[in-house]
Amino acid sequence: MRVPRIALISEHASPFAVLGGVDSGGQNVYVGQLAKHLARLGYPVDIFTRRDSPLLPERAEWVPGVQLIHVSAGPATTIRKEDLLPHMEVFTAVVLDHCRQTPYDLIHANFWMSGLVAAEIKKALGIPFVITFHALGRVRRLHQGQADQFPDRRFGIEDELVQLADRIIAECPQDRTDLLELYGADPDKITIIPCGFDPAEFWPLDKTLARVALGLAPDQPLLLQLGRMVPRKGVDTVIRALSRLQTRSALMPHLLIVGGESAQPDPKITVEIGRLQAIAAEEGVSDQITFVGQRGRDVLRYYYSAADIFITTPWYEPFGITPVEAMACGTAVIGSRVGGVKFTVADGETGYLVTPNDPAAIADRIAQLYAQPQRLHQLQNQAIQRANSLFTWEKVTDAVARLYDQVITAHQPERFPLQAHRLIERRFTGLLTTLQTCRAALPRGILAVAQTLYTCFANQHKLLICGNGGSAADAQHLAAELVGRFRALDRPGLPALALSADTAVLTAWANDAGYDQVFARQVEAFAQSGDVLLAISTSGRSRNLIQALKTAHQRGIYCIGLLGGDGGEARSLVDQLLLVPSGDTQHIQEVQILILHLLCELVEQQWMGWHSPAQRLPQTTPPYTPEPNALETDALETDSLADHPLVAPVPPGAPNGPAPKRQPLVSTPYPD
Repeated sequence: MRVPRIALISEHASPFAVLGGVDSGGQNVYVGQLAKHLARLGYPVDIFTRRDSPLLPERAEWVPGVQLIHVSAGPATTIRKEDLLPHMEVFTAVVLDHCRQTPYDLIHANFWMSGLVAAEIKKALGIPFVITFHALGRVRRLHQGQADQFPDRRFGIEDELVQLADRIIAECPQDRTDLLELYGADPDKITIIPCGFDPAEFWPLDKTLARVALGLAPDQPLLLQLGRMVPRKGVDTVIRALSRLQTRSALMPHLLIVGGESAQPDPKITVEIGRLQAIAAEEGVSDQITFVGQRGRDVLRYYYSAADIFITTPWYEPFGITPVEAMACGTAVIGSRVGGVKFTVADGETGYLVTPNDPAAIADRIAQLYAQPQRLHQLQNQAIQRANSLFTWEKVTDAVARLYDQVITAHQPERFPLQAHRLIERRFTGLLTTLQTCRAALPRGILAVAQTLYTCFANQHKLLICGNGGSAADAQHLAAELVGRFRALDRPGLPALALSADTAVLTAWANDAGYDQVFARQVEAFAQSGDVLLAISTSGRSRNLIQALKTAHQRGIYCIGLLGGDGGEARSLVDQLLLVPSGDTQHIQEVQILILHLLCELVEQQWMGWHSPAQRLPQTTPPYTPEPNALETDALETDSLADHPLVAPVPPGAPNGPAPKRQPLVSTPYPD
């Protein structure tokens, strides 16, 4: 059964966009990271976004498993998202045509206009959809008033989407509350799943090194504001806080402001920068502020790590990814007590929350943290812990995937859950990886063990096999193949005894002497000079196996270990070692059964004679000695076998071999 295919719609926010501009921010990151991590889970993902440049191809691979589809809707140039609604009809038609040609199992809409597209597709094709609003129209209008330039139609469309969506992802508790109180959403439809950060992208750098890399003074107190350059982000409040700080403290921290429409902070290109520069001049703090301009995500961790404190004080914020990224880099946060910020920043633990538009409160917290360096250091460490425990994209994507599973299963109840598909993919991938490792490491060792078994049988000796649980079943399986047959139809039975097969002996001796001795006792009873003991274990740590090997050594019995992991204590007790180097018990067992089948076939072919001399097993008398630099798993850790009579090259009774000679039974009277 195929893995479900997901369509992500994000009409104005492409993961390909450079961040920091008016319409490039958290949603771009969300869509790109979610798609990338879904692909790692095995989902094929297509992202539909509007083509805003004639240079963009219609289709491109974003990362392996993720296709970026640029939809031609309106002129191929930048259009403010406030002006995109008239182009959504064409956008919908193009995406609908793709959906008719490609069997998507679920659509994830991002933002209300993408939701409009998903709703129309659901009406036409019945494909379920999940929506993340990222920002709600009524909340925006409440905070921005007439500055909000989205059309009023947005409110009615959002009302309809709340009813039509199969599930709604709220990015924080406040987002859920707004959906319930302002839109009358069904609470059972809402799942809170936050945004995240990628630990491979954001981690704590040494503060001094980060500053040197950015050309900053190593010892200067440093504040950071980073994000989109729009008024609602409240950067002007941070600037005014610097002015308040001057009146109550000798502290003179420097503020870096990262963001804008261009790499150079040009107020003609980014109007908000011009407004903020004017405020800085008015407040008399221009010398304490550097407008950095737009920066790529590959260098943002240097800015986060260089700062002592990250400040984000928006009027409202549906989630806000930048505080999480700052915490991941080990920087304490001063943030507004709004929306997602009050969810991500733990007040008094990873930073402090303040009322929006309150420069004095920000100044107080800045002064407090610089006056208490140990406290600041504590907040920084706790910020790292909180970010990594709650907000990694891996955790976020797992939660989103579970939600997808619920929606798709509800629409197609006969299907297995999506976790089942991912489980199958993981198990096959894990097994293939283990097989490739063993394929490179073990062939020569397998040949040598096969030669040992062949020589044992050729000299009319027997093989004893022991193991626990699944390994006990493998022991009995191997014995059955050898006593019976594997592929050859006309060979004699080969003497092999599984020590796990006799339940009466096992339970009697476990009851009388303890389970640790159940195999050792049978080695005492059955093993004779020239016999071989094969111990099968995924860990090499089972006490009854260890005791059996020790008893075998005491009686001069040659020992082979088919082990997993690091081999445990058993690896030091065997003369020949075949080690499956994996930490996954399941994959160890799967490879071990392959090795046992190979041993059966190799011994059987040697017994029956190969088609040509070149096809015979190497005539290696154990112990096999590896060439220099051979892998440890290929080596056979062994003592000398000089005293072991395992030398016959052709078995008695085999084609072209001597007639079999039975050893006479020797009767030993019981002592009086």
